[in-house]
Amino acid sequence: MNLSYRIAIRYFFSRNKRSFISLIARIAMAGVAVGTMAMVVVLSVFNGMEDLNRKIFKTFDADVKVMPFEGKRFKMTDSLLNAVRSVEGVRLVTQVIEDNALARYGNLQIYVRLKGVDSTFQKQGQLDTALVEGSLQLYGFKGTPYAIISEGIRNSLSISLEDIAVPLEVLYPRTDKKVLSLTSPEAFNQLSLRAGGVFSIEARYDDYVIAPIALVDSLMQYRGSRSALEVFLTPGFSEAKVSAQIAEKIGDKFVVKDRDFLNADLLRAIKMEKLFVAVTLSLIILVAAINIFFSLSMLAIEKKKDVSMLYALGATPALIRKIFLAEGAIVAFSGAIFGICAGVLLCWAQMKYELVSMGMATSLVDAYPVKLIWDDILYTGIIVVMITMVVSYIPARRAADAGLILRV
Repeated sequence: MNLSYRIAIRYFFSRNKRSFISLIARIAMAGVAVGTMAMVVVLSVFNGMEDLNRKIFKTFDADVKVMPFEGKRFKMTDSLLNAVRSVEGVRLVTQVIEDNALARYGNLQIYVRLKGVDSTFQKQGQLDTALVEGSLQLYGFKGTPYAIISEGIRNSLSISLEDIAVPLEVLYPRTDKKVLSLTSPEAFNQLSLRAGGVFSIEARYDDYVIAPIALVDSLMQYRGSRSALEVFLTPGFSEAKVSAQIAEKIGDKFVVKDRDFLNADLLRAIKMEKLFVAVTLSLIILVAAINIFFSLSMLAIEKKKDVSMLYALGATPALIRKIFLAEGAIVAFSGAIFGICAGVLLCWAQMKYELVSMGMATSLVDAYPVKLIWDDILYTGIIVVMITMVVSYIPARRAADAGLILRV
């Protein structure tokens, strides 16, 4: 073992009358360990929240979405559809019409997000895990059109899937002729549907009504136009790469976005919060590491005679600095290792036993999501060691300088 570390370890485990300095070093180590543990746990929670949001997006949003570069709609052609389907990795393409509308059920009404989808919708399998009642069929017995509604719409309109007498009416402003009054029945096209299924994901999707695209086309007078194409990929293909290939094939009249790009604002907000929390916890670790500064400063004062003796035996200022830096390194590495182990253990317990609940009835998960990413753990260890070593340098240099003065 290196001489500087042998001496530093002896100082750290000192049991003499003045062991108060060793106690301060252990307190400093405990502070670093707690700060490190907190950083591991908090960063893992942010990773879990990001992962949870991606799972939520995947339940409703397509892997890739094709939209018009200008306006709300584009003309659907076979050549466009075939161009998208021809890209390697594309499993399914769903034609979509989506816009705001007014829904009415009995005496109640509410604004909804009406989404028309074609027959490939049932092959997606996205909403299977979010279905709480009914089925995902768009047409029932004898071609009866069905609507798949969100839990929020059902609660707002008090819709019963068993009630076949009262239809779900959807109204959309007419654009084919001039209307003098919006209160006139002629001001709106009307579509009657029967609620056939209810899904529940989270609040941002609580205003959706999904219906057959042919009926929505007629209601909104799209006349064969579409507002988007939803593309679903074969497992194993990269969403970013496939979206780039689709964009290259269909030209600049369309905007092609993958799922992460569609939800970029929320994901960016999570990453920024994670960064600010990491910086804040690093400052807390810095405050804890200041105890190392005081313990090493006191140790340097206590060990002045030892340092002078080492100089007399031929030690160099570099060796003295290394001894005190090694003392700081022992505290830093010990605190970092204990903190990381404790943080990983807490995260593992949360993932396995769900110790801390979200406390929200509408949440998809009961407990706080946690995801360990080893890069975060590595960066945490590096940050802790760097902070503590920087704090240790000043007393180590002073100890070497004080020894030289005594020697002279």
